[in-house]
Amino acid sequence: MVAWSVNTQEALRRLLSDSRVSKNPRMHWLRYINGEITEDWPMHLWVSVQNMFTAYGADHRRLRSLVSKAFTPRRVAAMRPRIEQITARLLDTMDAASSSGQPVDLREGYAYPVPIEVICELFDVPGSLRPGLREVVDGVFDTTLTAEQAQANVVRLYQIMHELVATKRENPGDDLASGLIAVREEDGSHLEEAELVDTLILVISAGHETTVNLLDQAVTALLTHPEQLELVRSGTSSWADVVEETLRWQAPVAYLPLRYAVEDIELDNDVTIRRGDAILAAYAASGRDRSVFGDTADSFDITRPDKTHLAFGHGVHYCLGAPLARMEAEIALPALFDRFPGLKLAMAPEELEPSHSFISNGHVTLPVNLR
Repeated sequence: MVAWSVNTQEALRRLLSDSRVSKNPRMHWLRYINGEITEDWPMHLWVSVQNMFTAYGADHRRLRSLVSKAFTPRRVAAMRPRIEQITARLLDTMDAASSSGQPVDLREGYAYPVPIEVICELFDVPGSLRPGLREVVDGVFDTTLTAEQAQANVVRLYQIMHELVATKRENPGDDLASGLIAVREEDGSHLEEAELVDTLILVISAGHETTVNLLDQAVTALLTHPEQLELVRSGTSSWADVVEETLRWQAPVAYLPLRYAVEDIELDNDVTIRRGDAILAAYAASGRDRSVFGDTADSFDITRPDKTHLAFGHGVHYCLGAPLARMEAEIALPALFDRFPGLKLAMAPEELEPSHSFISNGHVTLPVNLR
């Protein structure tokens, strides 16, 4: 599937804020409109969902206004004590598991469950659904799946989401899933059933993957750059510096599909993206843009004054969960390194296996020795 990869900050920022760039394939992707994009394409879900991720114009504004209620500053701030409790419990569990002196998988034991528990609590996902939900979300981001595997994964994903909606309808509570359902039931024309389910898929899936990779990559960066770790431990730099430089250096989402040109768009370098062409936002590449960061673009340096990045997007589709992701990282990282000051990688950095995805930018496992 051919798409334009936009990988400089200037060009990407321009396109992400350009009204001539759409995320709705039904309106603006010629190959989709012509019937060339069928359900057996392994990435079909990424373009077929009906939520704010694939909406354009007034539809996007309507859907985003609903979801934005989930991430108000007050609601995010109210999660801080709970995030601190979750991190403390997970650290206790890892501490007990490491008594044998064997390495532990920090991604599985810490980077993954911190944001997952937060997002599942926000939407009150029943415990019985969480293991299956994790598996299907992993499948959504795994871009090595065959067409058959991807289709089976989508079927199971929708089964779980419909079960979640049915559960919340029977037993509504003070959670975000119940809130979205209530909006539709008060005004059925405002949020259609497909939009409701697909919106839940969007916000829960995003919460499953992005902050996981942020924690994974931040820990990896600090353990492979001990001089940078010492700067933050000494108070010379802050944990916010670590988070922002990690987002620049290793964006949690490397590429995000897809956008489409509403009309011909001419870029400054004599390139024209034609109407109906697909566009791929290359967030990871834009963080290494040498026109912005010069010869140090590939270096992890938490002291650099300019850590400008587009890891959370830009423009009308800017990530609503960005403040929550930052807060989770700024709680989880110092808690980890305070508890285990002797933390070390349990294998050579070059032996770490990247995620099976060109979208998700993390590792399959992150083995460490806690002491």
